[in-house]
Amino acid sequence: MKIACITTSQIPSSTANSIQAMKVCHALKQNGADVRLWVPKFRTASWDELADLYGLQIEFPVEWLSFRKALKQYDFCWKAVEEAKKWGAEVLYTWALQSAVFAQRRMFTTAMEFHDFPMGKIGPLLFKQYIQHQHNTLSLTTTRALAEGLEKRYGFKFRQGSLQIAPNGTDPQRYRHLPNPTKARQQLGLDENITVGFTGHFYRGRGVDLLLEIAIRLPQVNFLWVGGKEEHVRPWREELKERNINNVILTGFIHNQQLPLYQAACDILVMPYGKKISGSSGGDITKVINPMKMFDYMASERAIIASEIPVFHEVLSEQAALFCPPDDSQAWVQTIQHLAENEQLRNSLAQHARQLSQQYSWVARASRSLALIRNMEGTSYEEWDHSNF
Repeated sequence: MKIACITTSQIPSSTANSIQAMKVCHALKQNGADVRLWVPKFRTASWDELADLYGLQIEFPVEWLSFRKALKQYDFCWKAVEEAKKWGAEVLYTWALQSAVFAQRRMFTTAMEFHDFPMGKIGPLLFKQYIQHQHNTLSLTTTRALAEGLEKRYGFKFRQGSLQIAPNGTDPQRYRHLPNPTKARQQLGLDENITVGFTGHFYRGRGVDLLLEIAIRLPQVNFLWVGGKEEHVRPWREELKERNINNVILTGFIHNQQLPLYQAACDILVMPYGKKISGSSGGDITKVINPMKMFDYMASERAIIASEIPVFHEVLSEQAALFCPPDDSQAWVQTIQHLAENEQLRNSLAQHARQLSQQYSWVARASRSLALIRNMEGTSYEEWDHSNF
């Protein structure tokens, strides 16, 4: 099956959207599809650079197309669809609503990923066009809440067999044979102490300010903050220095291949999201968020504490994580203390999370997508059974 993938994300980059797109393309390729990816031309890269940055093994072609900024990438989406047609693609798989609508008009079998509600003035208009042509179109939403929210907001129902609830995923092989926290800390030259880890970007609503407050109140615990762009990390480094806070380590950007080792160095991994979470487009994504770090945390076999946000329960069971009210520093302090003092509970949570992560590999996700694409008359929802975990 020849699948043309189109994303408006900048590639190469460290943004979550670009990582997710590359992981999906790679997983489709691992499932035997003939994959080619078109992206806007910000800057190009060799395959070796892409494979290194995104942790990929199997090569697929990536083509960069020029675009005019004044047209907000509409010209890119149109060009990419036309290039896919010339290539002889059987399926057009995209994250850009413009591309999906163009593909439908060009009579492609179309797969469209939704991670948020359509944004801006044009997004809702395009979505209304999109849902008028659901025949031979597979819609993928990263959460059930988003699928139901789209149906409610736009007053329609996804056609039978046209919807896949497709949470993000992880690469389980990257998390095999990880050292225990003590050995991982030794390898990284970190102090031997109970360590709480946070990985990802420092966008608004991610809970970094809450973590700082918690770190001040738990001086006996080490906090490892991994990732973030330098312009976002620098102010926090300065604040830590000014306030003489010595139990927080900020690594800044960490190479993709090293990330599992840093997660392994933690006894507890946290997702301290606030009550309002800003997405990359600036909107509030609290009701529909599906962070990739959640799946990597699960695969790393470490105890997880997450903010009590309803959509997280679509993936995390009560046996796989503990939950705290968003922005409630006292609850977070007490829960971290409780876990720090209870190794048996940490191990139990970690083992259940690891088991649960087996459902969420990128390869399995892509396999389900391909099955639905091949048989558009399948069931409209995929159910995730947590009863065995």
